[in-house]
Amino acid sequence: MAETEQQSGSTPEDEAPDIAASSTFMVPKKEISMVPDMGKWKRSQAYADYMSFVLTLNEGVKGKKLTCEYKVSETVEKLLDLLGTLDQWINETPPVDQPSRFGNKAYRTWYAKLDQEAEALVMAVLPTDKSAAAPEIAVYLKESVGNPTRIDYGTGHEAAFAAFLCCLCKVGALRVDDQLAIVFKVFNRYLSVMRKLQRTYRMEPAGSQGVWGLDDFQFLPFIWGSSQFVDHPTLEPRHFIDERVVNEHHHDYMFLECIKFINEMKTGPFAEHSNQLWNISAVPSWSKVNQGLVKMYKAECLEKFPVIQHFKFGSLLSIQPVKP
Repeated sequence: MAETEQQSGSTPEDEAPDIAASSTFMVPKKEISMVPDMGKWKRSQAYADYMSFVLTLNEGVKGKKLTCEYKVSETVEKLLDLLGTLDQWINETPPVDQPSRFGNKAYRTWYAKLDQEAEALVMAVLPTDKSAAAPEIAVYLKESVGNPTRIDYGTGHEAAFAAFLCCLCKVGALRVDDQLAIVFKVFNRYLSVMRKLQRTYRMEPAGSQGVWGLDDFQFLPFIWGSSQFVDHPTLEPRHFIDERVVNEHHHDYMFLECIKFINEMKTGPFAEHSNQLWNISAVPSWSKVNQGLVKMYKAECLEKFPVIQHFKFGSLLSIQPVKP
């Protein structure tokens, strides 16, 4: 293979599983240290591959329910086991008594366990001939669960989990026909573990814009979740603020799961605590909502220095500019 050193402009879902052995992998590191570096990120292979991954999944889930039929591969099963382990560790690490209501320090104990085990957990998911990629890919897993110093969680951590999944596609562990399972099984399970972390350890929202942000913690499930609703015969954007609709349909739609979690965590009128979502409910069609959310995600998350300064780049998600 001529392309052994560096991935070229291919999209993550087409990657052939013949990336060269250990020599090409590297432990990812930060590359965006100042605001002017943001141009480097937007021109990078990593940005192109990340957006391509998000949009490919966005297209893949269009018009489909969480409960529809799809293939569940062995890698997907292993990823669910991995997330089940993280969930189990929360049960084994109860919150400690402390004066401050937020940011329970038991989270650091939970995180230390992941820090120690991440590489082995990733190794168990990878095919044996790709085990050399474990140290590189494990970094994204560790980055995806929040920050142990600040005990916070936000869209940058969520992006690290999408990057983790993107890397698994690039090494051929996940494949094109895993698309629905990646969102409906793996990402959905990840969300349930993150919600449990946020609840159990009262994590702070990282870089939250308060009522002006879309959500304190997540963004991607709103994008993919709105795509699920495209061309729905009866449910329109105006319906998601109706609690009856949410309770009836949240098992089928990721977007409504997010709304349900917000309703459980926040009190007061929806229009006040979630103003952006309230505004979105006035948009006439789900395809317009979906397009708007993709634009907003780029502007509010991927093009914001406070989010991207923490992103790490290696051989699979490279800071090198996209090849012309």
